[in-house]
Amino acid sequence: MSTTRPLRRRTLLRRPVRRRPVRRRPLSALAAAAALLLTAACASNSGGGGGTGSGFTAPDIPAQKSLGPGEGTVNIVAWAGYVEYGQDNKAVDWVTPFTRQTGCKVNLKVAGTSDEMVALMKTGQYDTVSASGDATLRLIAGGDVAPVNTALVPNYADVYPGLKNRPWNSVKDVPYGIPHGRGANLLMYNTDKVTPAPTSWGAVFTPDSPYAGHLTAYDSPIYIADAALYLMRTKPELGIRNPYALTSSQLDAAVALLKVQKKQVGSYWSDYTKEQAAFDSGDALIGTTWEVIQRAVAAEGRVRTQAILPVEGSTGWSDTWMVSSHAQHPNCAYAWMDYIVSPSANAQVAEYFGEAPANSKACAQITDNPGFCADYHATDENWWKDVYYWTTPTAQCADGSGRDDCTAYAQWVTAWNGIKSS
Repeated sequence: MSTTRPLRRRTLLRRPVRRRPVRRRPLSALAAAAALLLTAACASNSGGGGGTGSGFTAPDIPAQKSLGPGEGTVNIVAWAGYVEYGQDNKAVDWVTPFTRQTGCKVNLKVAGTSDEMVALMKTGQYDTVSASGDATLRLIAGGDVAPVNTALVPNYADVYPGLKNRPWNSVKDVPYGIPHGRGANLLMYNTDKVTPAPTSWGAVFTPDSPYAGHLTAYDSPIYIADAALYLMRTKPELGIRNPYALTSSQLDAAVALLKVQKKQVGSYWSDYTKEQAAFDSGDALIGTTWEVIQRAVAAEGRVRTQAILPVEGSTGWSDTWMVSSHAQHPNCAYAWMDYIVSPSANAQVAEYFGEAPANSKACAQITDNPGFCADYHATDENWWKDVYYWTTPTAQCADGSGRDDCTAYAQWVTAWNGIKSS
């Protein structure tokens, strides 16, 4: 891996499966049931949550108190690219060293959607999962994952403080996982065709866009938060405090904005190859993206693009390693969580996958690509302050207000299906 371009091309090969969201049909019965369970769990709590962590009452499941000998095996559900053992490239392997160090053999199940992860964890057959923020609270509310005793994960101490005890990975300041990495959903545009250079999400949400038919948008219910964030900054009279904490009227406002946008969208994407191809061909001129996709487009060199963090901020994601409440191999699961966020392993995953690492010491381990952490803003906490990481919408509002009149994920799914069919 002596050059940047091949590495990033390999990186992109890992992402398409990872972020393929809810398919373009109504939510599956299992996922809908999980969403309804989350709604019930939130509604059952009349108290409010604090500024960090969600306010709903989680099932009474104890965290592991101590570690014993490894069980020899760990069963993992993960996004493609997070658990590499040389299966696609013999030079990319951080699983073999883990097994040598711990004696825990890794059995991997790659999941293609958050719904699939939730379903797999419900079987009780897996010990740990790399869940995104649109799944984490569903897993917690369903009793499928246990709180994590961070004292048993020494490398947790070096995780960036901005990723700890957040609404998507904790409940009432009780941690439910170990942060893995992070990325922002940025605004990408063709610099030769889009003038003047945009600075705001208004470039994709303003009616009668001069780029109608050439806009791209992310294909997932969680994309509603992007519209909510724009409205939060531009229409303060709506009273939105957090793009994942929307009352019925606020959700309606975001949906109305997205229905207007739909008339101008040329394509929705969930697989990076679709967006990259659309920009490479010139069919797409502006839309939401990930940093790693923009860099792949730049590497191809067919068009010139730029990706920015707009003035309103953006949504984003930070995945979390969680441990099953029914883990058959909990000691190996804890060993894996500690290992995967160790400086060396976390650096390898971040560079291969295309994301900012979670461990504050990881950047020092990236020596063959010294500009990587600067490219992904890994150490720039000020840059991340306006990034709202994906958080499962719950009836107990995630804005720290203590209100319980917000819309839950199941309502977002229904709303998204309505947007797509309008």
